[in-house]
Amino acid sequence: MLFLLGGIVAGAVLGLILGPRAAVLKPFGDIFLNLLFTAVVPLVFFSISSAIAVMNDSRRLAQVMGWMMFFFVLTGIISSALMIGLVCVFPPFTGAPWALPGGVSGLAPGSAGDALVRAFTTPDFLDILSKKNMLAMIVFALLVGAATAASGEKGAPFARVLSAGNEVLSRVIGYIMLYAPIGLGAYIAYLTGVMGPQLMGSYGRVAALYYPTALVYFAVAFSLYAWWAGGKPGVKSFWRNIPSTALTALATGSSVATIPVTH
Repeated sequence: MLFLLGGIVAGAVLGLILGPRAAVLKPFGDIFLNLLFTAVVPLVFFSISSAIAVMNDSRRLAQVMGWMMFFFVLTGIISSALMIGLVCVFPPFTGAPWALPGGVSGLAPGSAGDALVRAFTTPDFLDILSKKNMLAMIVFALLVGAATAASGEKGAPFARVLSAGNEVLSRVIGYIMLYAPIGLGAYIAYLTGVMGPQLMGSYGRVAALYYPTALVYFAVAFSLYAWWAGGKPGVKSFWRNIPSTALTALATGSSVATIPVTH
């Protein structure tokens, strides 16, 4: 974690020094992100399916999935309501140099249902292999794991394949993360040097509202969630393990890129 933090800090400083010339470092950051995004789909598939495959208690599996969906929806509602409320009180686009659309057209009939279908399923197996369809891939991984567990002894060889795949992909992620300080540092240098002036200019008001709010919400709300889940030990465990994941999320702006880090 210290190497990761050092790489990010060094990249930010280098970006401030080089300015727009830091664009030459972007390929080194893109290499890291592309490696992560390439490995994340098989990693998530094998980790989820192998974990479910060894679960013999279907009732516990249903309980875990139910609580997971409950907290997923609950935390999404809380964070969305908080940000919408702040945007209404402190409009971030006041004085912005561009015009916003006058209104939002209503959803077309059936569009909500179609969006739900696209979120949880894909029309072709190959589409599951894209990081753009992570939720559909997770649903498929759950089905594969559940089917493997239900197959008993006949599914045992396949369960071992899933477990071996999980072990191999975990090591692949370990190798990729050795490059993380350099990759994230280069990407941060690019963002700071090239995008920094733009963020502090046109998007300064938005950034001034979003980043402090996100940091406060992260520190307060996630500590409460950890306490709710595991009490004081849960909070300690959360803050002991979250720094590298949080730094990766901040540096890349991608939730998908954090999945290998949390594995």
